[in-house]
Amino acid sequence: MFYWILLAFAIVAEITGTLSMKWASISDGSTGFILMLAMITLSYIFLAFAVKKIALGVAYALWEGIGILLITLFSVLLFDETLTMMKVAGLSTLVVGIVLIKSGTRKAAARKKEPGHATV
Repeated sequence: MFYWILLAFAIVAEITGTLSMKWASISDGSTGFILMLAMITLSYIFLAFAVKKIALGVAYALWEGIGILLITLFSVLLFDETLTMMKVAGLSTLVVGIVLIKSGTRKAAARKKEPGHATV
């Protein structure tokens, strides 16, 4: 459970850092860039610890996928970006992909525990 919390922190830090990048690009001053640097650094640190117990493919898919989904939604709300049907279709496909990666990993882990199953 602890490693899933670290992954959640990594996702929140990534979202904050990426949104700070946009904020820094449209505002004056260096606060946004400093926040961006700090949050993206924290995001990678949390992700590095999370993958100690979470499969790398699952952790990365969730980190990047949920990040893209929420960054897109927050960009629409905060920066008046448009949300086209093509973007909605892409985000929907992304969610389906994350679910498939997560469920495929769970089934592979269960197979390894079956008696008589050889692991390579």
